[in-house]
Amino acid sequence: MKKLFATLCAATLLFTGCGGEKTVSNDEKTFTYGTMAYGVAMENTGTNPHESYSGWSTLRYGIGETLFKFNENMELEPWLAEGFEQIDDFTVKIKINNAATFSNGKKVDGAAVKACLEHLIENHDRAPRDLKISSIEAEGQSIIIKSAEKMPALLNYLSDPYGCIIDVDAGINDNIVVGTGPYKAVKVTDTQIDLVKNDNYWGRVKPKMDKVIIKSITDGDTLTMAMQNGELDAVQGLPYSSLQLFSGDNYKISQVNTSRVYQAAFNFKTPELQDLNVRKAISMAIDKENFCKILLNGNGSPAIGAFPANLTFGGDKVHAQPYDLDAAKKILTDSGWIDSDGDGYVDKNGKNLELRYLTYTSRQELPLLAEAAQANLKKIGIKLNVNATDNYKTFLKAGDYDIFSKAIVTAPTGDPEYYFTSHIVPGAVDNAGFYDSEEISTLENELHNTFGTEERSELAIKMSQQILDDCALFYASHLKMSFVMKPNVEGFNAHPSDYYEITPELNKK
Repeated sequence: MKKLFATLCAATLLFTGCGGEKTVSNDEKTFTYGTMAYGVAMENTGTNPHESYSGWSTLRYGIGETLFKFNENMELEPWLAEGFEQIDDFTVKIKINNAATFSNGKKVDGAAVKACLEHLIENHDRAPRDLKISSIEAEGQSIIIKSAEKMPALLNYLSDPYGCIIDVDAGINDNIVVGTGPYKAVKVTDTQIDLVKNDNYWGRVKPKMDKVIIKSITDGDTLTMAMQNGELDAVQGLPYSSLQLFSGDNYKISQVNTSRVYQAAFNFKTPELQDLNVRKAISMAIDKENFCKILLNGNGSPAIGAFPANLTFGGDKVHAQPYDLDAAKKILTDSGWIDSDGDGYVDKNGKNLELRYLTYTSRQELPLLAEAAQANLKKIGIKLNVNATDNYKTFLKAGDYDIFSKAIVTAPTGDPEYYFTSHIVPGAVDNAGFYDSEEISTLENELHNTFGTEERSELAIKMSQQILDDCALFYASHLKMSFVMKPNVEGFNAHPSDYYEITPELNKK
């Protein structure tokens, strides 16, 4: 135990010894934060929002801000922007807050925002397809965006983490960008971000911490022990089984329901999975009720579709295949899959129904879902070979999988279209199953051209139901996000967007 404790201290501490106060001097206040959500597997290392999912780190850790932000009801509010005017279906004028400045002291004006957004469109993999911007004009403290087509959700997309406004003229040095947030990065690696107070912060509330240290700790036991030993001020991503260890007066917990879902995409390039009955049988064989109750310790709710019940287009607005092992077995039999040799697995034409299940470990419960699926599918005669690795992108690229399970925030922009365009429509960047539905394409085109919350919700429900009818993906559970912190930490609250973590309000009393 002593050896383990010493190893842990060496692995998780940079500025102080085990159990010591996280300050470099008596005059500096330092907040040390351990998280499972920063790392190579999440594609969010670095702080450049124009690269993959690194914008999540820019926004989460108080380095950057977007033109608009989401409140606790996932409604849009001005942030760097003061407001907007929808000139016509294709044109919007956004006025930028006159007080906004970058951390280097440079004013955030129309020209700076235009340069940032044009750089985003030139370099990001998802943004051009999401935004559909044809031109941007700068007029003093305003920008005028013209879209190539109707863009009812444009402001929502601009509030995605990739929409963080950075000073592109300042360049990107050692993975560090110049943002507008209350903190600025001084050192960035794949496992840690060191931040200092932005003395030029323009916001009404000024940052209270002198330094913030973000540590990537992707092993749940290590993260749990580091918090117990007092090496961290707060943590995110503890295994749900560990949360009960922090229920006393020595800790505080902030929890919120999010749209993060554990899902599994069926690879339509796999011949066996081109059969709807096989996909349907698998969907009916996974016991998500017990997965949430037992393996998630009640910290998740069974998912019907991609969106949770607190959204107008989520929850029981759709219906999925019920958990029914007997019915699943019958469906397989009807498709010619029977256990002809008595080895416990169904076969056809002399070949067992054997599938490769790919997932990753940096989300603690994904391997547990894989094990549960493996055990459940064995009951209906399907052999599931699990590959849980944070090197999963190599296998995705090579096509070495039949089912890919991941965690995804499905409505981070408060609008359903984000999920469909990133994961569902043909050719989407994260359409890991190569799902190609003419009905989905038609509905997405209609959604993309429809203004109005109610009308968009109705279309999202139709699209979600089509996905479930096609059994294109399986949805296991929606998750709660939990922050555990020392009792002297204030202003550190979980947000349903899963974005805003390090804010000016953060403080240690």
